[in-house]
Amino acid sequence: MEKAREFAHGLIDFIYNSPSQFHATKELVRVLEENNFKELKMEDRWDLEKEGKYYCIKNSSAIVAFVIGKGELEEDGFKIIGAHTDSPSFRIKPNPEIIVENSYLKLNTEVYGGPILNTWFDRPLSIAGRVAIKTNNPLKPREELVDIKKPITIIPNLAIHMNRKVNEGVKINPQTDTLPLLSMISEDFEKDNFLLKTVAESIGVNVEDIIDFDLFLYSTDKGSLIGLNEEFISCPKLDNLAMVHGGLYALIDGVVGKGTNVLACFDNEEVGSMTKQGAASPFLRTVLERIILALGKDKEDYFRALANSFMISADMAHALHPNYRDKNDLTNKPIINKGPVIKIAANQAYTSDAMTAAAYESICKMLDIPVQRFVNRSDQRGGSTIGPISTSQLDIPSVDIGNPILSMHSVRELGGVMDHYYIYKSFKGFYEI
Repeated sequence: MEKAREFAHGLIDFIYNSPSQFHATKELVRVLEENNFKELKMEDRWDLEKEGKYYCIKNSSAIVAFVIGKGELEEDGFKIIGAHTDSPSFRIKPNPEIIVENSYLKLNTEVYGGPILNTWFDRPLSIAGRVAIKTNNPLKPREELVDIKKPITIIPNLAIHMNRKVNEGVKINPQTDTLPLLSMISEDFEKDNFLLKTVAESIGVNVEDIIDFDLFLYSTDKGSLIGLNEEFISCPKLDNLAMVHGGLYALIDGVVGKGTNVLACFDNEEVGSMTKQGAASPFLRTVLERIILALGKDKEDYFRALANSFMISADMAHALHPNYRDKNDLTNKPIINKGPVIKIAANQAYTSDAMTAAAYESICKMLDIPVQRFVNRSDQRGGSTIGPISTSQLDIPSVDIGNPILSMHSVRELGGVMDHYYIYKSFKGFYEI
């Protein structure tokens, strides 16, 4: 349990250093480079060697890292773990400043993904993301990451005295009800372009040089271990940085065998993955083919390698809620800290089938890791993830799995300490077989 707690604290630190998908990718790069992984540029020719450690980035928000195996790729294939770097949030719109009664300054935002909106109220929030800085080449602006870090904004609730039915369930309008309050306005307050001026000051550039931005709200509250025995992880962005973190350290710690180990972390899963950095893009497919070509093999070898490959699509799963027990399937009820969950759906919203589920469960059994299953209630539509999208680009066997959590898509989610250690061990075991 002590090792599991230590690993859970590492996850909390990883998430705290990843306030946006851009920062999550930067944190991945930091850890990879500390462990002797080498960056490959998509625009360069690649020179690879067996047992070499490499990574490449797309859009500063998606990354594929890999360790070349000892065997022949066309015979031993790729062992892939897929996850995603983004989480539900609020994206700040262009020209965001809104003045209220010449006294309050608030920001115009739009919802990113599917957050539980009411969990964002009355929380200390900050802003993170990236800005584009002008250069001499208009096609290649310079990128700077932004993290204001200190809590500078909040979405205040309406008092119950003015909203008497709030505890009976009130519809939240994302255009009017969730706009964050940023500051008060005084006579000497320069309200025009205030946000960009704040951003420019935080990264040490002239505000006139900022052309555009991708900025998001995030909760500044750091995660923590809670429960009588510190058995729970209460933390933002468990979906899906917990799977990213587990996959990252499995890739680093795992002893590579004949197959080539791959960790693919995509962006924009929460909004459909249909971007150049999403799971629906050719990014992973291109990287895998380039690995083949860089090792002196051909297109035929590439298709043979895919036929000998396997993918774990890793995203979080729904645990049985102690207060809403009727929301789960009648006979499949995942419990926190009772092991990873294989996700199954007749409509193929998950890629798991009997053969791929058996493969993952067999790995877990070899390592004495308990396994659970999740299926939606037959009268309730569930979600999906990167698995089916990825396999539409790569026709390889895949299983959808994840750790059971409560409060999925809340600003703060709840998972299990042992589950996170289990998932890491199962990923490491997968890479080592």
